[in-house]
Amino acid sequence: MRLLKFLVLFSCFFVPGASAASVDDIVANFRSDFKEQLKENKVPGGAYAIIKDGKVIAMEGLGVRAKGSNEPVDENTVFRLASVSKTFAAGLTAQLIEEQKFSWDDKIVDYVPEFRFKNSSYSSNLTVDHIMSQSSSLVHNAYDNLVEANYPMPRIIDMFSEIDPICKLGECYGYQNVLYSLIQPVIEKSTSSTYTDLMHNRIFDPLEMERSSLGYEAFLATPNHAEPHVLTRKGWVKTKVKPSYYAILPAAGVNASVADMSKWMLAQMGHFPESYSSEVIDTVTTPRIRTRKEMRKRNWRSVLKNAHYGYGWRIYDVGGQELVYHGGSVAGFRSEVAYSKEKDLALVILLNAETRMGSNLNAEFWAEVFKDDPKPVAAPKVQRASAAKPRNVPGWSRTSVPRDKPAVIPAMER
Repeated sequence: MRLLKFLVLFSCFFVPGASAASVDDIVANFRSDFKEQLKENKVPGGAYAIIKDGKVIAMEGLGVRAKGSNEPVDENTVFRLASVSKTFAAGLTAQLIEEQKFSWDDKIVDYVPEFRFKNSSYSSNLTVDHIMSQSSSLVHNAYDNLVEANYPMPRIIDMFSEIDPICKLGECYGYQNVLYSLIQPVIEKSTSSTYTDLMHNRIFDPLEMERSSLGYEAFLATPNHAEPHVLTRKGWVKTKVKPSYYAILPAAGVNASVADMSKWMLAQMGHFPESYSSEVIDTVTTPRIRTRKEMRKRNWRSVLKNAHYGYGWRIYDVGGQELVYHGGSVAGFRSEVAYSKEKDLALVILLNAETRMGSNLNAEFWAEVFKDDPKPVAAPKVQRASAAKPRNVPGWSRTSVPRDKPAVIPAMER
């Protein structure tokens, strides 16, 4: 039934003159679907928020923080955001560049001199722009397997000397976690402050995101936090919080509640201009590199007409409408955030299980929102070619989700 409903919904999207659902209807439908999907998929708990015209019009926590527990998920329950953390890193970076602390064209080796590709010419020309726009031209998710295996970061950085980009820097999309995290030493050396302090002082505190934090210890120290769950033959099973991806804070280190994420989305839509400027918003959401891989996502491919990466955000053309989006997945958690500038509408989904339920609901929600009045999206300022899938390249794995399962780990001493 769910698949049939999903296909019917997408087919309605393309019917000329299809009647527009009201915001109230969309919210009611989503609330019902969220509850239904939690039950059908037996996901322990989750939270969502819908923001419209500068106000939170729906927000709810459902289920429990951990299977077997009676502690409920509420709007203040903290979840791991995984790759949605990249949106925070991009926002902080854009703010600091606006203040001329450093620039998009700065070379990474000027801040991380030990970083090397196999070919030195690539090493000396990799910039802040390349790592933040995912246009380093490396194979996707290089050495994420070593992150998951808890190799120390200096050892992982050393491994990049064994590989090269598969095309010229800036020309090919290659989603990265380790490379993205190199913005941390750039920021810290440019400001003489820690990444954590800056995130609190420049983002969390001004936006009054009181339950947001960075890192493994901070997550565990939060009394009201969700526990991760993984799927087994016996269903969802609670597991331990893994510290591995907390080693790369800009890529996957933020913890937040749905109430705090509502404030973050309000900032993205320009409702806190004193703390988060329109210039920063425009900078991080300008398309930088085309992402053909996104066009094959089963949740979106029926309606997705084009896809790009900006700085820490994906920019989708959904049937002629622009959608700014990012998702995150890490062992036991799933997060989804998306917003439409034109409609001043945003959706946040947080789950304490690594399930595609969130991305399915997200796609359905926006298909319903956009089916009423499709309009052409202006041509992006930057479009670049993307690379074909490589084969047998060190550091590469095939997964289509931002977080990789561990691949074969190269033989090396820890």
